Amino acid sequence: MPRTLSPLLSTGAADSPPTWPRGSRGSMVAWRFMRVPEFGLASQTSNRTPAPSRDSMGRIAWHCHECFHGMQKSETAGGIVVVIDVLRASTTIVTALANGAIGVRPELSPDAARKAAKAASCDGECLLGGERGGLRIDGFDLGNAPRDYHRQAVAGRRIVTTTTNGTAAVAACPRAEAILVGALVNRRAVAARALELALAGGGPPRPIHLVCAGTDGAVTEEDILAAGAILDAAGATRLDDPAAAALERFRRTVRGATDASVPLAAALAASRGGTNLLAIGMAADIGDAAAIDAIPVVPRLDRGTGWFRIDP
Repeated sequence: MPRTLSPLLSTGAADSPPTWPRGSRGSMVAWRFMRVPEFGLASQTSNRTPAPSRDSMGRIAWHCHECFHGMQKSETAGGIVVVIDVLRASTTIVTALANGAIGVRPELSPDAARKAAKAASCDGECLLGGERGGLRIDGFDLGNAPRDYHRQAVAGRRIVTTTTNGTAAVAACPRAEAILVGALVNRRAVAARALELALAGGGPPRPIHLVCAGTDGAVTEEDILAAGAILDAAGATRLDDPAAAALERFRRTVRGATDASVPLAAALAASRGGTNLLAIGMAADIGDAAAIDAIPVVPRLDRGTGWFRIDP
């Protein structure tokens, strides 16, 4: 049987009624938001280097920045950054690239996004995506709902995007050695790639920074949970205090669950970002974002071009 994956990996067919994988334990909250059809996808997790040894793992310092607004740009200099905006920019970027988009370019404002799309000379291939106040920007092709970035919409296209929090978090790390995009949907894949990059080059391990976007300058539960999920997947041990707290929060949330997506969906629905989405009628995005380990794709920023692409 093919692996059960997210409805985000789809052709854009009309939504079907919610269904749960065999043996899962749904809650009323999660049932309202999620549908998880069977969908096969070859694993793209990296096999470039052997798994890090326990000694190497213990030498990698992990930092969790609970909201990028409180972070100095120098703090991530030379490190490996994983930008996290679970609801919804990071989930959407991962989804778009997994569904065949050539690249995703983050911009800070709608005007900057329009100019970048025009300058890209994409010959009709460029799409404008993003939101303000959670809603699609006037004149843009797409909003910021992950499931809008299905294969029929984005395959073979370039996307220029601007969002309230996520794209600003990327811009807050100008001196990082590498910038990856992390979410619950790709947490295992992004953890593995961050470890590889931290140990590359033969010198001392580079620190790994989990940079949470937050919401309007405030710390948000959904990003902290995703940071903890990535730390859990990485087997991280050398943690600063916010990273240790994030790891404990994630483990406490999913403890005892047959399907971790169920309690995660409930936690996301109760978060600041989740309540904002519920208020504007976008409940489906919460379940999509909670589909842990559904997409084995890692976006990495190409510093030369400013585009996120799948890290080969």
